Amino acid sequence: MRVLILGSGGREHALAWRLAKDPNVKNVICAPGNPGMAEIGQCHPLSISSASAVLGLVKEQAIDLTVVGPEAPLDAGVADALRAEGHPVVGPGKIPAQLECSKVFSKAFMERHRIPTARFVVHSELVSALDAVSGRDFGFPVVVKADGLAGGKGVVVAQDRAEAEAAVRACLSDGAFGAAGSTVVIEQCLTGPEVSFFALCDGARAIPLGSAQDHKRAYDDDKGPNTGGMGAFAPSPLMTSALQDMTMRDIAQRVVDGVKADAAGDYRGFLYISLMLTPTGPQVIEFNVRFGDPEAQVLLPAIDGPLAQVLLACANGTLDQAPALTLSSDKFVGVVMASGGYPGAMQLGQAITGIDAANRVDGVVVFHAGTKADGDRVVTSGGRVVTVVGRGASYSDAMSRAYEGVACVSYDGMEFRNDIGRKALS
Repeated sequence: MRVLILGSGGREHALAWRLAKDPNVKNVICAPGNPGMAEIGQCHPLSISSASAVLGLVKEQAIDLTVVGPEAPLDAGVADALRAEGHPVVGPGKIPAQLECSKVFSKAFMERHRIPTARFVVHSELVSALDAVSGRDFGFPVVVKADGLAGGKGVVVAQDRAEAEAAVRACLSDGAFGAAGSTVVIEQCLTGPEVSFFALCDGARAIPLGSAQDHKRAYDDDKGPNTGGMGAFAPSPLMTSALQDMTMRDIAQRVVDGVKADAAGDYRGFLYISLMLTPTGPQVIEFNVRFGDPEAQVLLPAIDGPLAQVLLACANGTLDQAPALTLSSDKFVGVVMASGGYPGAMQLGQAITGIDAANRVDGVVVFHAGTKADGDRVVTSGGRVVTVVGRGASYSDAMSRAYEGVACVSYDGMEFRNDIGRKALS
C-alpha cells in the first residue's frame, strides 16, 4: 500500500512514523512534510488545501490511501474531491467538517441530535450579543467563541462583564478574527476535568481509538496563555470503561448517524471529542474532525495492529470487516518543546541539535513540528518545534524518559513545561 499523509506538523509526523511500521505499507509519501517526515518518505511541497494539487499528486504517485492531518484541507473540500474520483481518503467532507470549522454549526448539530453540551446562544449583532453577556442568562464566567477557525485564539473564558464585552467587541466590532468572528457563540461555562477521546468513523459506525489529556496553558501548573498544546499523556485515567461506552453510544455514534440524517454526506475519518466531566455528567466542549496535536503523538505509538488496513476500511466504509486494533498497556507522555516567546512573538530560525541523541534514548521518539531544513541544519520554523514522547510501564516511567529526551535537545530560546503527565500521577 502507498499512503499519502497531508500536513507538516507533529501529528502528521506521528502518522507517517506509525504507518511506516505497518507491514501492509510499502511507501509513505508526505505533502508538504517536514524534516522528520523526510526521513520516512518522499516529501512534496504543495498547497494541501488545493484539491486539484492534491488530486494530481494522488494520481502521479499512484496513492492507495490518503490520510488528512489538519482541518484546513477538509474545510476546503479536499476529501470530497478525492472521493468523487474514487480515491480512498481518511477525513470527512466539507459539510461534516463544519463540526470543527463552524462553532455555530457544531452547537446546532449537537442540540439537534441530543449530544450533551453547554447551553448557548448565537449572535451576529453587537447590541444583542452585549446583552447576552450581561450576566443575566449565563452568569460569570461566560464563554465567548468566534464562529470560525481563528488559529486557536477565538475563544475567551470571560471572568466578568467587562471581559465578556471586550471579547464580543473584538469579534463583532473590531474584526479581530475577520469573517471567522462575524458571528459569536455565547455559552455557559462548564467546570470539571477535561479528557480527549478519539474515534474512527466509516459513515455507518464508529470504533474507539483511545483517550488522552493535553496541557493547553504555556507554563507549569496550567498558568499562562492558551496554546495549541504544550504536551499530552495517554491513556487518560479519567476514561473509564463506562465513560468510554457512553461516549461511543451517546456522542460518537450520534455524530455518525446525525451527519447521515442531515443528508450531509458520510462522516469518514477521525473524530476528536473534547469532554468536560461536569458534576452533572459528561458534556462536549468541542469536536475536531481530525486527530489531535499533541494527542496523536502519544496515542499512535500505543496502537497495535494493522492500522493501515483499518484506515483503508474506514475510507471504504467497511470497518465492520476490518481486523481489530488493540492498545498497549504502556503509558505515554509527550512534551512539546516550543520556540522562545510562543504563543506570542517568537524567535525563529534557531539551529536545533540533539534530536538524534534523544531518539537514541530507550523508549523515546521525537516528532518534528515547527522545523525546516536549512542546508545541513534543522532550524526552528514555528511555535511548537518538536514533541518528545516517552514510553514506560507507568506514567512516572514515561515522564522520566520523555524528559531525558528533552534534555538532549537544544536550541536558543527553547521553552517547555516541566510538569507534563503529572496530572496522571494523582
